[in-house]
Amino acid sequence: MSEHEHYFTAQPASDAERHSLRVRLAGRSVEVEVARGIFSPGGLDKGTAVLLDEVAPPPPAGTFLDLGCGWGPVALTLALRSPAATVWAVDVNERALDLARRNAAALGLDGVHAGTADAVPADVRFDVIWSNPPIRVGKAVLHDLLGTWLPRLAPDGVASLVVQKNLGSDSLQRWVQDELGMPCTRRTSVKGFRVLEVRQG
Repeated sequence: MSEHEHYFTAQPASDAERHSLRVRLAGRSVEVEVARGIFSPGGLDKGTAVLLDEVAPPPPAGTFLDLGCGWGPVALTLALRSPAATVWAVDVNERALDLARRNAAALGLDGVHAGTADAVPADVRFDVIWSNPPIRVGKAVLHDLLGTWLPRLAPDGVASLVVQKNLGSDSLQRWVQDELGMPCTRRTSVKGFRVLEVRQG
């Protein structure tokens, strides 16, 4: 990936160099496909691992969102834990979305729907949102992203976000509370990462 190309590029120009690797998701070892030009092509990144280890279990069914899905570890975990759920996996990166679709299909997870934001019907509300949000897109873009999706929580829904402490987790927590008017609490802090829980006001 060139210095001018990031994982939040819609159509990466770099060679994909796709390959398979084994990762542990939802308590089991699974084989997934990854590639260059996406977020964390080497496997499960530290922040996502903290999120998946520390977040409250999802309900057995419902409508879930993985915001910034990459190759799909969060969406795959949600679908493995809750096979009856509908899981929307959203990203801007077309290569990442293709990988998320392929990984879900390879694992027989028919409830996973990977696409750009436009693919999600406007009236859909989410019982669960899990996200390792793309902090490095910049504060304005990040706030626009979270300001779009967090208010789409169902009345009893819960969003769980993992954010590195030194990348502004505490200021983001205050922003969610002050600007979105949504209760935001710190569930835990592990290895320099905060897991924040957001609910409808």
